[in-house]
Amino acid sequence: EAEYLDGLTIDAGEVYRRLPTEVPKTSLPDGGLITSVLDRIYQEGYRKVLAICISGNLSGTCNLLRLLCDEYEGLECCVIDSKNISIGSGILAIRCAQLLEEGMDFASLCQQAQQMIGNSKIFFCLKTLEYLQKGGRIGKITAIAGTMLNIKPLLRGDETGHIVSCGKYRGRKRA
Repeated sequence: EAEYLDGLTIDAGEVYRRLPTEVPKTSLPDGGLITSVLDRIYQEGYRKVLAICISGNLSGTCNLLRLLCDEYEGLECCVIDSKNISIGSGILAIRCAQLLEEGMDFASLCQQAQQMIGNSKIFFCLKTLEYLQKGGRIGKITAIAGTMLNIKPLLRGDETGHIVSCGKYRGRKRA
């Protein structure tokens, strides 16, 4: 029933603590907040920004960031749609940081980041169907039946950046 900034006004522990009674919803960050971050980057003396975003097919943040970066004067920005989520985007960011530390120039780094997207595949299994049901991704009957049968969906990000099912298994071990 309120708005929070991830990592600033709420942390993961609090989100998990509230999950039994409150399923969070996400929204686009405020454009002013993004601009203030770009301002801070510029004021700290940086002139190039590589922003790696979760899939643009799952969030509008990547497109918003592109629009704001295109209009921002003084910074050369490269906004990458990782076509991935969570750890998939994080692994790409970590690899880019390594390449930067190894001395790769900015233009090559942006090109390399784009090429790495197709080499990253994330698969995950959900422990419970509860939050898929609460979030409206599956119906209540499906959630009840799946829970009774101990069905665990195996999900993955596809090449377009959508999350798709690649199997349903009885039990987490099989998944």
